[in-house]
Amino acid sequence: MCTSLIAGEKATADGSFIVARSADSAAIKAQHFVHHPARQGQKGIYSTKAHGGVNDFTYPLPENSLAFTTIPFWKTQLHGAAGFNEAGLGLTGTESIFASEAALAVDPYVKETGITEDDIADVLLSRCRTAREGAMTLGAIIEEKGAGEGFGVAFVDQSEVWYLETGSGHQWLAQRTPADKYFASGNQGRFQDYDPESTDMMASKNLVEFAIEKGLYNPEKDGAFNFSKAYTRDDDRDRIYNDPRVWVMQKYFNPSLVQDPEAGRTFPVYLAPEKKVTVEDAKAMMRDHFEGTDHDPYSQGLRGDEPWRPISVFRTYEAHVLQVRPWLPKELGEVIYVAMGMADLSVFLPFYAGLSRSPESWTKGSDQGEADSAYWKFRRVQTLAMTDYPKLAPIVKKTWADFEADAKVRQEAMEAKVLELFEVDRAKALAELEAFNLGLIAEAERTAEKLLEKLFVIRTVDIEAVVPAKNRKNKD
Repeated sequence: MCTSLIAGEKATADGSFIVARSADSAAIKAQHFVHHPARQGQKGIYSTKAHGGVNDFTYPLPENSLAFTTIPFWKTQLHGAAGFNEAGLGLTGTESIFASEAALAVDPYVKETGITEDDIADVLLSRCRTAREGAMTLGAIIEEKGAGEGFGVAFVDQSEVWYLETGSGHQWLAQRTPADKYFASGNQGRFQDYDPESTDMMASKNLVEFAIEKGLYNPEKDGAFNFSKAYTRDDDRDRIYNDPRVWVMQKYFNPSLVQDPEAGRTFPVYLAPEKKVTVEDAKAMMRDHFEGTDHDPYSQGLRGDEPWRPISVFRTYEAHVLQVRPWLPKELGEVIYVAMGMADLSVFLPFYAGLSRSPESWTKGSDQGEADSAYWKFRRVQTLAMTDYPKLAPIVKKTWADFEADAKVRQEAMEAKVLELFEVDRAKALAELEAFNLGLIAEAERTAEKLLEKLFVIRTVDIEAVVPAKNRKNKD
């Protein structure tokens, strides 16, 4: 269960591509950050089952695998969430999407051997070089092998950004995000129009014909083909679980837009933002939980019965923002900002494409809360803060807001220096970039450790005040 945001290059404040997603499943699901080396002369088969994944999907390994990064689940090292490869292709996947019962009745998911979110990052980043190729290759796999579940995947490179949605076990549609618009999604099929003649769209070979043949779409009765209506679920679950998340993102970027928060099927697929999108905006969206409204489940004390599902939930295991600045060298211009755990109470840290290795602490962590794991350093802070959100969350938020503001200034200075060095000494430039990046991440971890100590002292005093067990003279 996730929430996604995509902004085209003319919809952003600086001309970059921005792709963000909050990955939600379980709070105890520790994540790593992994660098996969390039491999030459490979033979054999990629196997999900061999890694202990969810099913038995297999696919030929690329003979020459590109180097790439992923943010995988600790136990399997699959389900890679997001990453860039050495060719400059970035990917985030997946947004869970639910096909309608009618669509699944005629074309069910291939649960035993179809491709799932376990596989997408590793299979595609190892072989594809562009966003268009990534979407096309994934679509071909869906048609050939089937999808093991419903999903949406975003692909971005230095020229364009694409998003693919599944419709059923073998049907799919992908669209290039218009340069001057943004796209927001929350666990539902959002695509509507399909023009098979458009170079900005691609789909399964018989997308419309199949829908007609199986009774999912009647041209005479339904009018123009609508992908979402033909293939994806739209019922009362969407009204409170999915629609409000898309509504709040569209309201953020288009404040003048008036929409019923529970009318998701009628929301525009793409919008030109009234305010240009920034990386900070994307972070804010990943942190959103309907603050200032009656639907905020945290600020007035934890309310598990709140019907609206916010973007930032405690069971988020990581959120990320991918940024591509095409005017810069890929090593500097392609960045993944990663927030481990619940984004609302976490810090977004940059991982530049030029970083050659993962910090050791980001390769550790399971379901046991290890102290030397980056995931658990940030998660422990969040868990403790949630025991008294109104009192402790402001402390955590201010700490990370100050950290991010300071980091942004320092990043700008570093980038200017490294960009100059690229002109004369590329190796020295990359060494400078790596030293800065690793140092900033280490500093954030130390800040998390100090923050945890501070929160423990506060909670210790609070609890002692509630159960002092002192005598009448306040003596032992």
